[in-house]
Amino acid sequence: MVRLVGLNRRVPFLDQDPFGAYASLTEIKLVQAAIDFANQRYPNQSSVVAAMLTDCDDIYTGVWNDASVDAAALCAETGPICQAHATNREIVASICVCRDTNDASLRVLPACGICQERLAYWGLDVLIAVPGNVVSGICTFVSLRDLRPHYWLPDS
Repeated sequence: MVRLVGLNRRVPFLDQDPFGAYASLTEIKLVQAAIDFANQRYPNQSSVVAAMLTDCDDIYTGVWNDASVDAAALCAETGPICQAHATNREIVASICVCRDTNDASLRVLPACGICQERLAYWGLDVLIAVPGNVVSGICTFVSLRDLRPHYWLPDS
């Protein structure tokens, strides 16, 4: 699996200084892809979108699909995960952002349990963006292994 230098560092996010002195180009690329896609696809609307980085530096994006029956809804990560399988690529990092109301800022959502399970197909070293603290407005990338320290599969 490809290792991404710097993705364990904190990344400035939202409406603050978007790319502080310590963000790597890979971090900037993935975070910016999610922000740009959310603003392009759902300008000033509530939304949930995901961006995922592959082992060959491609970024796949996806949107949350609501349904009248909750079990039929699809997380924003579903499209990029399926695209990675279809193109025989490995997902190495993922970020999901949402805007709760039309005028709100974007914020980071960690992958839900189902998406964490789907991403574990590529191993527990896949990096997931999780929200930072409210004061600094940042996200941090952590491995699935750190996000799920008691994973159910043996030898994982």
